[in-house]
Amino acid sequence: MKLVFVTQDVDAGHPALAQTVDLIGAIAPHLRELAVVARRVEEPLPANATARTFDAASRVGRVLAFERAVAAAARDADAILAHMVPEFALLAAPVARARRAPLLLWYTHWNASRALRLATRVVDAALSVDSASFPVATPKLRPIGHAIDVGRFDAPSVSERGGPLRLLVLGRTARWKGLGTLLDALELVSVDVRVEIRGPSLTPDEVAHRGELAKRADGERVRLLDAVPREQVTALLASCDAVVSPNEPRRGATLDKAVFEAAACRRPVISTNAAFGPLLGGLPLELIAPPRDPRALAERLDALARSAHADRVAAGEELRRRVVESHSLAHWARAVCDVVGEVRSARGAAGSRRAG
Repeated sequence: MKLVFVTQDVDAGHPALAQTVDLIGAIAPHLRELAVVARRVEEPLPANATARTFDAASRVGRVLAFERAVAAAARDADAILAHMVPEFALLAAPVARARRAPLLLWYTHWNASRALRLATRVVDAALSVDSASFPVATPKLRPIGHAIDVGRFDAPSVSERGGPLRLLVLGRTARWKGLGTLLDALELVSVDVRVEIRGPSLTPDEVAHRGELAKRADGERVRLLDAVPREQVTALLASCDAVVSPNEPRRGATLDKAVFEAAACRRPVISTNAAFGPLLGGLPLELIAPPRDPRALAERLDALARSAHADRVAAGEELRRRVVESHSLAHWARAVCDVVGEVRSARGAAGSRRAG
Protein backbone atom coordinates (compact mmCIF):
# COMPACT_ATOMS: atom_id res chain seq x y z
CA MET A 1 0.00 0.00 0.00
CA LYS A 2 1.19 3.52 -0.83
CA LEU A 3 -0.12 6.31 1.40
CA VAL A 4 0.26 10.05 0.95
CA PHE A 5 0.47 11.74 4.35
CA VAL A 6 -0.20 15.49 4.21
CA THR A 7 0.74 17.51 7.29
CA GLN A 8 2.08 20.88 8.44
CA ASP A 9 5.61 20.35 9.76
CA VAL A 10 7.70 17.28 10.46
CA ASP A 11 9.73 18.60 13.37
CA ALA A 12 10.35 16.78 16.65
CA GLY A 13 11.13 20.10 18.30
CA HIS A 14 7.86 21.82 17.42
CA PRO A 15 5.87 22.68 20.58
CA ALA A 16 2.53 21.57 19.09
CA LEU A 17 3.29 19.30 16.12
CA ALA A 18 6.08 17.03 17.35
CA GLN A 19 3.81 13.97 17.44
CA THR A 20 3.69 14.00 13.63
CA VAL A 21 7.14 12.38 13.68
CA ASP A 22 5.72 9.49 15.74
CA LEU A 23 2.78 9.02 13.37
CA ILE A 24 5.06 8.77 10.36
CA GLY A 25 7.35 6.31 12.11
CA ALA A 26 4.43 4.17 13.26
CA ILE A 27 2.61 3.82 9.96
CA ALA A 28 5.59 3.46 7.61
CA PRO A 29 6.26 -0.23 8.48
CA HIS A 30 2.70 -1.09 7.40
CA LEU A 31 3.19 0.40 3.92
CA ARG A 32 5.00 -0.33 0.70
CA GLU A 33 5.64 3.40 0.35
CA LEU A 34 4.89 6.53 2.38
CA ALA A 35 4.89 9.88 0.59
CA VAL A 36 5.05 12.77 3.05
CA VAL A 37 3.87 16.20 1.93
CA ALA A 38 4.60 18.98 4.44
CA ARG A 39 5.47 22.64 4.65
CA ARG A 40 8.81 21.71 6.19
CA VAL A 41 10.52 18.40 6.91
CA GLU A 42 13.20 18.75 9.59
CA GLU A 43 13.58 15.10 10.59
CA PRO A 44 14.95 12.01 8.81
CA LEU A 45 12.18 9.81 7.41
CA PRO A 46 11.84 6.01 7.38
CA ALA A 47 13.62 4.19 4.56
CA ASN A 48 10.42 3.65 2.59
CA ALA A 49 9.33 7.30 2.86
CA THR A 50 9.87 10.26 0.56
CA ALA A 51 9.23 13.94 1.24
CA ARG A 52 7.89 16.84 -0.79
CA THR A 53 7.56 20.32 0.69
CA PHE A 54 5.37 23.30 -0.14
CA ASP A 55 6.81 26.16 1.87
CA ALA A 56 6.73 29.51 0.03
CA ALA A 57 6.87 33.23 0.79
CA SER A 58 3.20 33.91 -0.01
CA ARG A 59 -0.11 32.13 0.54
CA VAL A 60 -0.69 31.84 -3.19
CA GLY A 61 2.78 30.41 -3.61
CA ARG A 62 2.16 27.84 -0.87
CA VAL A 63 -1.14 26.76 -2.43
CA LEU A 64 0.46 26.29 -5.85
CA ALA A 65 3.40 24.43 -4.32
CA PHE A 66 0.99 22.31 -2.29
CA GLU A 67 -0.98 21.26 -5.38
CA ARG A 68 2.19 20.35 -7.26
CA ALA A 69 3.58 18.38 -4.30
CA VAL A 70 0.38 16.41 -3.70
CA ALA A 71 -0.08 15.68 -7.41
CA ALA A 72 3.45 14.31 -7.67
CA ALA A 73 3.25 12.34 -4.42
CA ALA A 74 -0.12 10.80 -5.30
CA ARG A 75 1.05 8.90 -8.39
CA ASP A 76 0.05 5.25 -7.84
CA ALA A 77 -1.19 6.13 -4.33
CA ASP A 78 -3.75 3.92 -2.63
CA ALA A 79 -4.99 6.77 -0.40
CA ILE A 80 -4.31 10.32 0.75
CA LEU A 81 -4.47 11.18 4.46
CA ALA A 82 -4.72 14.85 5.50
CA HIS A 83 -3.54 15.39 9.06
CA MET A 84 -5.40 17.89 11.29
CA VAL A 85 -5.90 20.63 8.67
CA PRO A 86 -9.28 20.49 6.85
CA GLU A 87 -7.99 22.92 4.23
CA PHE A 88 -5.40 20.32 3.22
CA ALA A 89 -8.21 17.85 2.50
CA LEU A 90 -10.06 20.45 0.44
CA LEU A 91 -6.96 21.31 -1.59
CA ALA A 92 -6.07 17.64 -2.08
CA ALA A 93 -9.59 16.65 -3.17
CA PRO A 94 -9.14 17.40 -6.91
CA VAL A 95 -5.94 15.34 -6.99
CA ALA A 96 -7.61 12.50 -5.08
CA ARG A 97 -10.46 12.43 -7.60
CA ALA A 98 -8.08 12.55 -10.57
CA ARG A 99 -5.98 9.73 -9.13
CA ARG A 100 -9.06 7.82 -7.94
CA ALA A 101 -7.45 7.60 -4.51
CA PRO A 102 -9.59 7.62 -1.36
CA LEU A 103 -9.20 10.79 0.70
CA LEU A 104 -9.11 10.64 4.50
CA LEU A 105 -8.89 13.31 7.20
CA TRP A 106 -7.51 12.85 10.72
CA TYR A 107 -8.92 15.55 13.00
CA THR A 108 -9.39 15.85 16.74
CA HIS A 109 -10.50 19.26 18.05
CA TRP A 110 -13.60 21.10 19.20
CA ASN A 111 -13.64 23.66 16.38
CA ALA A 112 -16.30 22.81 13.78
CA SER A 113 -15.07 25.36 11.26
CA ARG A 114 -16.62 25.93 7.86
CA ALA A 115 -13.54 24.33 6.31
CA LEU A 116 -14.05 21.22 8.44
CA ARG A 117 -17.69 20.94 7.41
CA LEU A 118 -16.75 21.25 3.74
CA ALA A 119 -13.88 18.79 4.13
CA THR A 120 -16.19 16.28 5.79
CA ARG A 121 -18.32 16.37 2.65
CA VAL A 122 -15.47 15.61 0.26
CA VAL A 123 -13.48 12.99 2.18
CA ASP A 124 -14.22 9.29 2.03
CA ALA A 125 -13.64 8.85 5.76
CA ALA A 126 -13.00 11.07 8.78
CA LEU A 127 -10.72 9.67 11.47
CA SER A 128 -10.66 10.83 15.09
CA VAL A 129 -10.08 9.59 18.62
CA ASP A 130 -13.80 8.95 19.13
CA SER A 131 -17.14 10.50 18.30
CA ALA A 132 -16.71 13.21 20.95
CA SER A 133 -13.48 14.53 19.40
CA PHE A 134 -14.90 15.14 15.90
CA PRO A 135 -17.35 18.07 16.08
CA VAL A 136 -19.30 17.32 12.89
CA ALA A 137 -21.94 14.60 12.87
CA THR A 138 -21.25 12.29 9.95
CA PRO A 139 -21.56 8.60 9.06
CA LYS A 140 -18.07 8.90 7.58
CA LEU A 141 -16.50 9.08 11.05
CA ARG A 142 -14.25 6.22 12.11
CA PRO A 143 -13.18 6.45 15.79
CA ILE A 144 -9.74 4.81 15.96
CA GLY A 145 -8.24 6.03 19.25
CA HIS A 146 -5.30 8.33 19.88
CA ALA A 147 -1.70 7.59 18.87
CA ILE A 148 0.46 7.53 22.00
CA ASP A 149 4.04 6.32 22.05
CA VAL A 150 3.57 3.94 24.97
CA GLY A 151 7.25 3.00 24.86
CA ARG A 152 8.34 6.59 25.41
CA PHE A 153 5.52 7.44 27.82
CA ASP A 154 6.01 4.89 30.58
CA ALA A 155 6.88 5.56 34.21
CA PRO A 156 6.80 3.66 37.52
CA SER A 157 3.68 3.84 39.63
CA VAL A 158 3.25 6.81 41.94
CA SER A 159 5.39 6.51 45.04
CA GLU A 160 4.07 6.53 48.58
CA ARG A 161 5.43 9.55 50.40
CA GLY A 162 4.43 12.39 52.64
CA GLY A 163 4.31 16.06 51.86
CA PRO A 164 2.03 18.07 49.59
CA LEU A 165 0.14 16.62 46.64
CA ARG A 166 2.23 17.35 43.53
CA LEU A 167 0.08 18.22 40.53
CA LEU A 168 1.17 18.84 36.96
CA VAL A 169 -0.64 20.69 34.15
CA LEU A 170 0.66 20.30 30.59
CA GLY A 171 -0.42 22.37 27.60
CA ARG A 172 -0.65 25.78 26.04
CA THR A 173 -1.91 28.77 28.00
CA ALA A 174 -5.09 29.01 25.92
CA ARG A 175 -8.07 30.35 27.85
CA TRP A 176 -10.18 27.28 27.08
CA LYS A 177 -7.58 25.17 28.88
CA GLY A 178 -9.29 26.24 32.12
CA LEU A 179 -6.19 27.28 34.04
CA GLY A 180 -8.04 30.14 35.69
CA THR A 181 -10.62 27.70 37.03
CA LEU A 182 -7.83 25.54 38.43
CA LEU A 183 -6.29 28.49 40.27
CA ASP A 184 -9.72 29.34 41.66
CA ALA A 185 -10.08 25.74 42.85
CA LEU A 186 -6.73 25.88 44.63
CA GLU A 187 -8.08 28.66 46.83
CA LEU A 188 -10.81 26.26 48.00
CA VAL A 189 -8.86 23.06 48.67
CA SER A 190 -8.32 21.97 52.25
CA VAL A 191 -5.07 20.06 51.65
CA ASP A 192 -1.51 21.08 50.90
CA VAL A 193 -1.05 21.15 47.11
CA ARG A 194 1.76 22.17 44.78
CA VAL A 195 0.94 22.82 41.12
CA GLU A 196 3.36 23.11 38.23
CA ILE A 197 1.97 24.49 34.96
CA ARG A 198 4.13 23.73 31.94
CA GLY A 199 3.42 24.81 28.40
CA PRO A 200 4.02 27.24 25.55
CA SER A 201 2.13 30.38 24.57
CA LEU A 202 1.74 30.29 20.79
CA THR A 203 -0.70 33.12 20.04
CA PRO A 204 -1.01 36.74 21.22
CA ASP A 205 -4.02 35.84 23.37
CA GLU A 206 -2.15 32.92 24.92
CA VAL A 207 0.71 35.28 25.75
CA ALA A 208 -1.77 37.72 27.30
CA HIS A 209 -3.43 34.96 29.33
CA ARG A 210 -0.02 33.77 30.48
CA GLY A 211 0.59 37.23 31.89
CA GLU A 212 -2.71 37.05 33.79
CA LEU A 213 -1.83 33.64 35.20
CA ALA A 214 1.67 34.79 36.16
CA LYS A 215 0.16 37.42 38.46
CA ARG A 216 -1.53 34.62 40.40
CA ALA A 217 1.42 32.21 40.48
CA ASP A 218 3.45 32.67 43.66
CA GLY A 219 6.40 30.54 42.52
CA GLU A 220 5.96 28.10 45.38
CA ARG A 221 2.42 26.76 45.58
CA VAL A 222 1.81 27.55 41.92
CA ARG A 223 4.66 27.61 39.42
CA LEU A 224 4.14 28.76 35.81
CA LEU A 225 7.01 27.53 33.64
CA ASP A 226 7.91 27.06 30.00
CA ALA A 227 7.30 23.82 28.18
CA VAL A 228 10.05 21.22 28.38
CA PRO A 229 11.50 19.43 25.34
CA ARG A 230 9.43 16.43 24.38
CA GLU A 231 12.09 13.96 25.49
CA GLN A 232 11.79 15.34 29.04
CA VAL A 233 8.00 15.03 29.37
CA THR A 234 8.06 11.45 30.69
CA ALA A 235 10.46 12.39 33.50
CA LEU A 236 8.26 15.37 34.31
CA LEU A 237 5.21 13.12 34.53
CA ALA A 238 7.13 10.67 36.71
CA SER A 239 7.89 13.48 39.17
CA CYS A 240 4.23 14.28 39.93
CA ASP A 241 1.47 12.53 41.86
CA ALA A 242 -1.28 13.36 39.37
CA VAL A 243 -2.11 15.47 36.34
CA VAL A 244 -4.93 18.00 36.09
CA SER A 245 -6.63 18.83 32.79
CA PRO A 246 -9.25 21.54 33.49
CA ASN A 247 -10.16 22.13 29.83
CA GLU A 248 -13.22 24.18 28.99
CA PRO A 249 -13.83 23.72 25.23
CA ARG A 250 -16.25 26.26 23.85
CA ARG A 251 -17.92 23.72 21.56
CA GLY A 252 -17.66 19.96 21.41
CA ALA A 253 -14.76 18.24 23.11
CA THR A 254 -11.01 18.13 22.71
CA LEU A 255 -9.47 14.91 23.93
CA ASP A 256 -6.15 16.39 25.02
CA LYS A 257 -3.21 14.20 24.05
CA ALA A 258 -1.44 15.11 27.29
CA VAL A 259 -4.13 13.23 29.24
CA PHE A 260 -3.40 10.03 27.34
CA GLU A 261 0.35 10.50 27.79
CA ALA A 262 -0.10 10.95 31.54
CA ALA A 263 -2.33 7.88 31.70
CA ALA A 264 0.30 5.88 29.82
CA CYS A 265 2.74 6.95 32.55
CA ARG A 266 0.40 5.52 35.21
CA ARG A 267 -0.58 8.94 36.55
CA PRO A 268 -4.16 9.61 37.71
CA VAL A 269 -5.64 12.48 35.70
CA ILE A 270 -8.40 14.75 36.98
CA SER A 271 -10.26 16.14 33.98
CA THR A 272 -13.22 18.48 33.56
CA ASN A 273 -14.05 16.95 30.18
CA ALA A 274 -16.86 14.37 30.38
CA ALA A 275 -15.72 12.95 27.03
CA PHE A 276 -12.85 11.35 28.94
CA GLY A 277 -15.34 9.10 30.73
CA PRO A 278 -14.33 5.94 28.81
CA LEU A 279 -10.68 6.48 29.75
CA LEU A 280 -11.01 7.84 33.29
CA GLY A 281 -14.24 6.26 34.53
CA GLY A 282 -14.78 3.09 36.53
CA LEU A 283 -11.61 3.45 38.62
CA PRO A 284 -10.98 3.43 42.40
CA LEU A 285 -10.67 7.24 42.17
CA GLU A 286 -13.27 9.74 40.94
CA LEU A 287 -11.37 11.64 38.26
CA ILE A 288 -14.04 13.55 36.30
CA ALA A 289 -15.27 16.96 37.50
CA PRO A 290 -17.75 19.33 35.82
CA PRO A 291 -16.19 22.16 33.79
CA ARG A 292 -16.02 25.77 35.01
CA ASP A 293 -16.77 24.68 38.59
CA PRO A 294 -13.89 25.53 40.95
CA ARG A 295 -15.62 24.07 43.99
CA ALA A 296 -16.25 20.69 42.35
CA LEU A 297 -12.66 20.59 41.10
CA ALA A 298 -11.41 21.41 44.59
CA GLU A 299 -13.45 18.50 45.97
CA ARG A 300 -11.82 16.12 43.48
CA LEU A 301 -8.37 17.38 44.47
CA ASP A 302 -9.15 16.99 48.16
CA ALA A 303 -10.39 13.44 47.59
CA LEU A 304 -7.31 12.55 45.56
CA ALA A 305 -4.99 13.89 48.25
CA ARG A 306 -6.76 11.76 50.88
CA SER A 307 -6.99 8.62 48.74
CA ALA A 308 -5.14 5.44 49.63
CA HIS A 309 -1.83 4.88 47.90
CA ALA A 310 -3.03 1.47 46.73
CA ASP A 311 -5.98 3.10 44.96
CA ARG A 312 -3.69 5.54 43.16
CA VAL A 313 -1.47 2.69 42.01
CA ALA A 314 -4.42 0.58 40.87
CA ALA A 315 -5.89 3.52 38.96
CA GLY A 316 -2.56 4.22 37.29
CA GLU A 317 -2.05 0.63 36.22
CA GLU A 318 -5.53 0.43 34.71
CA LEU A 319 -5.08 3.73 32.90
CA ARG A 320 -1.90 2.49 31.27
CA ARG A 321 -3.59 -0.75 30.26
CA ARG A 322 -6.40 1.19 28.56
CA VAL A 323 -4.00 3.42 26.64
CA VAL A 324 -1.86 0.50 25.48
CA GLU A 325 -4.93 -1.41 24.36
CA SER A 326 -6.81 1.31 22.49
CA HIS A 327 -4.61 4.40 22.07
CA SER A 328 -1.11 3.28 21.16
CA LEU A 329 0.82 4.25 18.03
CA ALA A 330 0.66 0.64 16.85
CA HIS A 331 -3.12 0.51 17.31
CA TRP A 332 -3.51 3.82 15.45
CA ALA A 333 -1.37 2.75 12.50
CA ARG A 334 -3.22 -0.54 12.07
CA ALA A 335 -6.56 1.25 12.28
CA VAL A 336 -5.61 3.77 9.58
CA CYS A 337 -4.63 0.93 7.24
CA ASP A 338 -7.86 -0.90 8.06
CA VAL A 339 -9.94 2.17 7.19
CA VAL A 340 -8.06 2.61 3.90
CA GLY A 341 -8.80 -1.02 3.06
CA GLU A 342 -12.44 -0.59 4.05
CA VAL A 343 -12.90 2.51 1.88
CA ARG A 344 -11.17 0.96 -1.10
CA SER A 345 -13.31 -2.17 -0.82
CA ALA A 346 -16.48 -0.07 -0.59
CA ARG A 347 -15.43 1.83 -3.70
CA GLY A 348 -14.75 -1.39 -5.54
CA ALA A 349 -18.13 -2.82 -4.55
CA ALA A 350 -19.88 0.37 -5.65
CA GLY A 351 -18.08 0.27 -8.97
CA SER A 352 -19.10 -3.35 -9.52
CA ARG A 353 -22.75 -2.49 -8.84
CA ARG A 354 -22.63 0.37 -11.34
CA ALA A 355 -20.99 -1.87 -13.96
CA GLY A 356 -23.66 -4.50 -13.39
